Amino acid sequence: MNPSAIPGGPAAGPRGAAAGPDSVASVPGSAATTPGWPAATPGWTGAGPPGSWYPAFTGAEMDRRRGALAGLLQRRGIDHALLYGADRSGSAIQWVTGWPVTREAAVIVSPGERDVLFVCYNNHVPNARQLAPDADVRPGGGSALAAALDLLASRATAGSRTGVIGPVPARSYDRLLAAAGQVEFLDGEYTRLRLVKSAEELEWLRAGARMSDDAVAALAREAGPGVTEAGACAILESAYIAAGGLTHIHFLAVTAMARPSQCVPAQWPSQRPLHAGDALSCEVSASYWGYPGQLLRTFSVGSQPSPLYRDLHEVADAAFDAMTARLRPGATADDLVAAAGVITAAGFTVYDDLVHGYGGGYLPPVLTRADLEDRRPAEFTFAAGMTVVIQPNVITQDERAGVQTGELVLVTEDGWESLHRFPRGFGRIG
Repeated sequence: MNPSAIPGGPAAGPRGAAAGPDSVASVPGSAATTPGWPAATPGWTGAGPPGSWYPAFTGAEMDRRRGALAGLLQRRGIDHALLYGADRSGSAIQWVTGWPVTREAAVIVSPGERDVLFVCYNNHVPNARQLAPDADVRPGGGSALAAALDLLASRATAGSRTGVIGPVPARSYDRLLAAAGQVEFLDGEYTRLRLVKSAEELEWLRAGARMSDDAVAALAREAGPGVTEAGACAILESAYIAAGGLTHIHFLAVTAMARPSQCVPAQWPSQRPLHAGDALSCEVSASYWGYPGQLLRTFSVGSQPSPLYRDLHEVADAAFDAMTARLRPGATADDLVAAAGVITAAGFTVYDDLVHGYGGGYLPPVLTRADLEDRRPAEFTFAAGMTVVIQPNVITQDERAGVQTGELVLVTEDGWESLHRFPRGFGRIG
C-alpha cells in the first residue's frame, strides 16, 4: 500500500507535545532511517567480550545490578541467594548474568564469591558462557535446580538464610529447605529493583521500541485483504529478526466492523484472512535481548472506520491524552484511573489492563478494568526513570467491538516521553 495513506496523527512527546506527522515508511530511528542497522543498535559491537558478536551491557552496569542485589541481601540479613527460571521465564537470571533462560537455569549468589550459573540443557552451556562471561557457568545435568541446591547445601551453614527469586516449583520446596536452612522469598523486592531504569537499560528499551515500530510499519505497508492473521504475524517478524530482535508478543484481533465479534487481540493467530471492512487491532512487542517495546494500534482494512469504531477510537485517544497529561514524578495510580474516567463516561469500558509497568517484567502498577469501573484505590506513586505502557483498550459493554491504542512511555523529570515514533491515530491498510 501507499504509506502516505496512514493517518499521521500526533505522536505524543514530553508533556504531551506533538512530534508531528511521520511517514510510516520512515519511522525515526528505524531500520529504514538508521545507517548501519543493526550496528547502530546499542551494544551491538564492542560491548561484549573480545571476539563476541553478542550485545552486552558495560561492566559498570552489571556491577550496579550486582551491587543492588548485594545491598538487598545485606539489608535483609541474607547470606546467599538462589535465582531460578525455566521455560524462558526468570528475568533475574538475565539481569544478573546476561543469560536469557532457555529450558532451565539457576544461579547461586554468595557475597564475595563468583556467581555460579547452572544451565539446562547441557548443549546450551557453551552459549551461556558467551553471554554470561562473568559467571562460572556449569552444566545443570538432569536439573539445574537440583545442581544449584547441591552447591547451596555445601555453602550454607546452621542458621544461614537464603533469599529466593523466581518460580521454584512447589515439589522442590522440601529439598530447598534442606539445602538452604531459612528461606526468604524476595520476588517483590527484586521487582522494586527493576522499576527505575538505568541509562543503559533505557537505550535497550529504545531499541526494542524501534523494532516494534518497524514491525507495525511493515504491517501497515504489506497487510491487506487476503492476508491471514498468521501471515500478518510473519510480516511483523520480518521487520526485526534480521536486526537482532526477538518476538516477545504479537497479538492480533481481526473482525468485521459491521458485525464485530472480537474486542481484544488474541494470543494465537488463526488462518482467518483479512477482508475489506474489517478492523485490525494489534499489540506488538519486539524485544531487544529482553528489553521490549510495546505498541498498540488499530487499522481499518480497505475502508473507512465505521461510526462505532470511530467513536471507540476517539474515546481511546481522549483517555490516552488525559492519562499522560497527569503522568509525572509524584503522580499516583489513582490520578491515572481518574483521568481514564472519560471511558466510562462515554458508556464504554476496557478489557485488558489500562496501565502496566514494563521492561524487566510485567511490573507495577497494574491498573485493571475493575480499578476503572469500581474506582478501587490503587496505591502507587510514579518516579522518574520508570517505564509504563499506557493502553486505553476501549471496548463496548457487550464485549463485541474494541480498539487498541497506546505505547511504552518513560516517566521523565517533568512529565513523560514516548519511546515510540509510530504515528498515533486510526490507521488504514489495504
